[in-house]
Amino acid sequence: MPAPSHVPVLLDRVVALLAPALDHDGAVLVDATLGLGGHTEAVLERCGLARVVGIDRDPDALARAGERLAAYGDRFTGVHAVYDEIPDVLADLGLDAVDGVLFDLGVSSMQLDVRERGFAYAEDAPLDMRMDPTRGPSAADVLNTYDVAALTRVLQEYGEEKFARRIAAAVVRQRETRPFTTSAALVELLYAEIPAPARRTGGHPAKRTFQALRMEVNDELAVLRRALPAAIDAISVGGRVVVESYHSLEDRLVKRAFAAVTTSTVPPDLPFVPAGSEPPLRLVTRGAEKADATEVEHNPRAASVRLRAVERVRPGGVA
Repeated sequence: MPAPSHVPVLLDRVVALLAPALDHDGAVLVDATLGLGGHTEAVLERCGLARVVGIDRDPDALARAGERLAAYGDRFTGVHAVYDEIPDVLADLGLDAVDGVLFDLGVSSMQLDVRERGFAYAEDAPLDMRMDPTRGPSAADVLNTYDVAALTRVLQEYGEEKFARRIAAAVVRQRETRPFTTSAALVELLYAEIPAPARRTGGHPAKRTFQALRMEVNDELAVLRRALPAAIDAISVGGRVVVESYHSLEDRLVKRAFAAVTTSTVPPDLPFVPAGSEPPLRLVTRGAEKADATEVEHNPRAASVRLRAVERVRPGGVA
């Protein structure tokens, strides 16, 4: 099997945002979504004083990244975990705090490129979509067990699919005689249920449904809700949290979490901010940064990225 391609999104900008926090002896970055290790490799190469703890729920990704980063020796530590388990990972490693946490959310290049994982709709493959294929229900399980209301909710909330109820009803009808096992049957159903005018706009008609199933199978938003405050709590003064998100719901969660810790709780009509009442973190990016046209041309997966970063300026927990 050929090695999957891996083009890290906004690589130079991500490293530039992390570098000031990692420029000292003993600096530690948590790459909470390691993937194939592209961002981690760049940090280890360019931030010579730093070491990286790479977390991934996908054992295959961990193994591939470990091979790629072997030359860096004990400057890299790979951990099989989900990224909302940051506090447990750090406790196991004897780390009270770290200097940076990076999240590159969504599906990785490797998962999309390896046919057997079932993340892509371009060719027939088992409907799996689990980032950790060793546990939890698959996309086929969701399609074959959820009722119409539950499937509609998933497609509307995570896929912003206009024809969610129509698709859900068709799935429930079809599975009574032919349960879903591979992607081709689902793609065929979507072509049948989404009207032709709608199929001609907005990209591949299966894109929204596959995204929704992936987010449901991996409980991505709930994990992110828990992971963001854990990451913010984990960084020391001068430490930074950098997040790349690719879905409006993800970016909204990041924006709210960052606003909560960078906004003063002092009444706005107070003429000054009392000492000790300043927000514990500050925004490093102005709003959400996006990839430029050149990067999108070379790496289409960068088209939807939204990049945000915060820095801790004083001690204090999540607001």
